[in-house]
Amino acid sequence: MDINLKDPIYYNNRELAWLQFNTRVLKQAMDESLPLLERLKFLAIYGTNLDEFYMIRVAGLKRLFSAGVIVSGADRLTPLQQLREIRDYLHQELQVVEHTMMSIFSALEHKGIFLKRFKEVTPAQQKKLHEYFYQQIYHVIVPIAIDATHPFPHLNNLSFGLLMKLVDTEDRSNERYGIVRIPRVLPRFLEVDSGTFVLIESIVSEHIGDLFPGYELISDSSFRVTRNADIAIEEDEADDFMEMLEEGLKLRKKGEMVRLELGRGANDDLISFFNRHVNVFKDDIYRFYTFLNLGSLWQIIGSKDFAHLLLPSFKPCTLPPLTDNESLYAILDKQDLLLFHPYESFDPVVRLIQTAAKDPDVVSIRMTLYRAGTNSPIVQSLIAAAESGKQVTAMVELKARFDEENNLHWAKALENAGAHVIYGITGLKVHAKAALVTRRVGDTLRQYSHIGTGNYNPSTAKIYTDMSYMTSNDKITNDLTRFFHFLTGFSKRGTLNTLYMSPTQIKPKLLELIASEAAHGSEGEIIVKVNALVDEEVIRALYQASQAGVKIDLIVRGVCCLRPGIAGVSENIRVISIIGKYLEHARILYFKNAPVQLYLSSADWMTRNLSRRIELLVGIENPDVAERLLRILRLQCSDNVLAHELQSDGNYHRVKTDAEHPINNHMMIEEYISKLEKAVKKENNSKIQQLTNRLFKDS
Repeated sequence: MDINLKDPIYYNNRELAWLQFNTRVLKQAMDESLPLLERLKFLAIYGTNLDEFYMIRVAGLKRLFSAGVIVSGADRLTPLQQLREIRDYLHQELQVVEHTMMSIFSALEHKGIFLKRFKEVTPAQQKKLHEYFYQQIYHVIVPIAIDATHPFPHLNNLSFGLLMKLVDTEDRSNERYGIVRIPRVLPRFLEVDSGTFVLIESIVSEHIGDLFPGYELISDSSFRVTRNADIAIEEDEADDFMEMLEEGLKLRKKGEMVRLELGRGANDDLISFFNRHVNVFKDDIYRFYTFLNLGSLWQIIGSKDFAHLLLPSFKPCTLPPLTDNESLYAILDKQDLLLFHPYESFDPVVRLIQTAAKDPDVVSIRMTLYRAGTNSPIVQSLIAAAESGKQVTAMVELKARFDEENNLHWAKALENAGAHVIYGITGLKVHAKAALVTRRVGDTLRQYSHIGTGNYNPSTAKIYTDMSYMTSNDKITNDLTRFFHFLTGFSKRGTLNTLYMSPTQIKPKLLELIASEAAHGSEGEIIVKVNALVDEEVIRALYQASQAGVKIDLIVRGVCCLRPGIAGVSENIRVISIIGKYLEHARILYFKNAPVQLYLSSADWMTRNLSRRIELLVGIENPDVAERLLRILRLQCSDNVLAHELQSDGNYHRVKTDAEHPINNHMMIEEYISKLEKAVKKENNSKIQQLTNRLFKDS
């Protein structure tokens, strides 16, 4: 019987799959085997993830519903159906979030960390808070009366404050409403004594009489608003893209309100008053009994006095041949390099650009910059190189969501220094991670390249797992020259010879590789590690490979719309998600019977990456590098501590840990890299060789 692989029953909804991912993050916060602040960290990540989900994904669904769109996605759920399921899911999960929060803080009290309200601290501490209010808060906050002459104020995206009902102390029949906006320049919590953190809104609430003289507080509630933060720019109509983007960033603060969060003091009267002015749909109102803004927990997590309540930090290592005194150029002339961040230091990548900026023999540096971060040593080196007269070309993606302002800053600084700056490609985001250094050696030009799975950001390189591939291989460097020419010039083809570039080449190559494995039947094997799997055509190709008997292991951290384990469709497919100490971000692909088996890519398997972005896919022909990548994949497939396995019904179950042989891939790789670094320092060549030969084979 023919199976219709387009049937919606074979696909998970993208938005609900994302909620499942964030639930896996929440489950880390519930894991009592983790240190307490590590658990709190996952709660903070859960909250910031959810903020972005509402600002972008929920806002997008609301726009689709308003536009009358009926169906979107392979699962065929309508925007309205998705919105209903999202709201039901999150309202139920809110109880779990609140319980988890209270559980963690209850346990933290035994470790000397207290989260309190003003009325719960000692008189001596209250005195300190009174002084702090008049010295630091009173002059910054904005009390706003709301009546016929004082209209309800505009509240920017993620605005936070207090909503209150007041009564005139001389005429108690005169009841008024007001708002106090608490700006982000103020800390979310006041640490009144070491380890005692007090909610700022409780301090403000205690001083309402000073803000509204002659009035007494009847009831109050903290509030926080979320607005549509997606920026839509008609690039074809933009004469000055930077100017249009700057205008879009201003409009982001004023987008449609899509969520309202309220504190425990929110009674029906306050909610009714507030919603008469902001008009948020009732099911997009979330009431908290702990406190608002989980992302603010980073303030407590970052307290240096309690670092022992986090997992031990790991210092990224530098391994041979990078420990030698040889120049990076000389090393790359002899061999390719693969760096596995954050276990291995990101410094060699920074050094490649810093060295190039200072080297008088370097004639040009070309880079893509998607999320470079603040105080970027890489961008600063590019600026120095441009000022010294080198040809510097930087593709600064101004459409990198929530990094637009930072990228605008760097783009202007690079341009002022004399670099050739490309702000984007019309209709496409440039998400590829590539750098190319051209150096004069005698009478010839020699090129050195870096292709990565992650951003050129030394800060995130310490917490994201990513791959850096560095090579002077002419086939790759020549293709990167073509790639940068494509970015700076005009090309209708946009094809490369050795590398593969989306939107024209990567998806056809992936479909070809999957089909090739399918032709080998049960002798075929595919292992794919990506952050998301959404593209319907790719999913169907994987289903067909499974039907042919191919063994398929998918390591998908976040959204996975494929459903594994369905008889006759996907029984040969296993999907796991790894959530742990580090954010899994690398994209690695393995096809057992392909001429080139291993690939690295900047692209997730989503339609946007494969069809609407400029991405790169590089085949790894170097056998040593390829073997190392395959061992990493097999280790992660065997993880039984951090892995959650996707079921055919769309739910995830934590993989059962083998008590005698626990495999926590994050800890195992840390241990392996540390041992290797110690052996290098002791010049124990036999130990180095033993460790290198055994690379992850124990798994």
